[in-house]
Amino acid sequence: MTTHNNPFDVLIVGGSYAGLAAAMALGRSLRNVLILDSGKPCNQQTPHSHNFLTQDGQTPASIAQKAREQVLAYDTVQLLRANAIAAEKTENGFRIQTESGETYTSRKLIFATGLRDNMLPIDGFAECWGISVLHCPYCHGYEVANQPLGILSNGNDGYEFVKLILNWTKTLTLFTNGPSKLTTEQHSKLTAHGISIIEKEIQKLEHQQGRLQNLLFKDGSSHALTALFARAPFEQHCSLPQTLGCELSDMGFIQVNDFQQTSVAGVYAAGDATTGFRSVANAVGAGTKAGAIVNKELIEEDF
Repeated sequence: MTTHNNPFDVLIVGGSYAGLAAAMALGRSLRNVLILDSGKPCNQQTPHSHNFLTQDGQTPASIAQKAREQVLAYDTVQLLRANAIAAEKTENGFRIQTESGETYTSRKLIFATGLRDNMLPIDGFAECWGISVLHCPYCHGYEVANQPLGILSNGNDGYEFVKLILNWTKTLTLFTNGPSKLTTEQHSKLTAHGISIIEKEIQKLEHQQGRLQNLLFKDGSSHALTALFARAPFEQHCSLPQTLGCELSDMGFIQVNDFQQTSVAGVYAAGDATTGFRSVANAVGAGTKAGAIVNKELIEEDF
């Protein structure tokens, strides 16, 4: 194990949009920053990113590449492709160990580690995720608007999801993938709005390179679809915040206040790991705020 004794002002774990935005704010504040990034963003399969001013329709990879180039132009910012596997509090800050055995220390720590989506156990679901199986209408709804769309959900979650997606298309079907858990009132309300409800169990998503064509049911029947909206269960991509004692919300997000501070002094978090509002724009905004607040905290400590 190699220990790097010169401490950084800030270590950022996670080098996607939130982490890069935090690094830019800190680099522009003349802070010595190290970004540790595993290179496994949750949107790596998504063809295009939307709803982010000046970058609408660009690929997630191209946005990230341009961001890295601009952030690393600040000579006090470094990025290392490494997987952080251990974290501990020290007398003067924090220590992070990587999978390769390197250790780095810093005064402050920012987690921008994102979430890991756990794919539903349906053949074809993972291959279509982010391409034609979609989680966010604000990110992807415009591109499939006014087309036959489906929602894979049930119960109250399904009811609320239908209300949301109905704004983008009137040709909408709710697939409960088994017996409906809708209340009688919810069922009546949906059918009154022309929503079809199919309770058959899904066998497979038929697709071409992630582009959905049909839902194939276990009874052998099928349903043609352009896109399917669904929400996959998720977990924290990185367990280190919990190792340090950062509290999680009931939904599984890292709890932060309005200044992106976690429940552990000196530890901040930003991006998808902290909120259900998962988008490039929100991640960048939260990362920028985290960087600015961390810099202000360092100023106060040193003054």
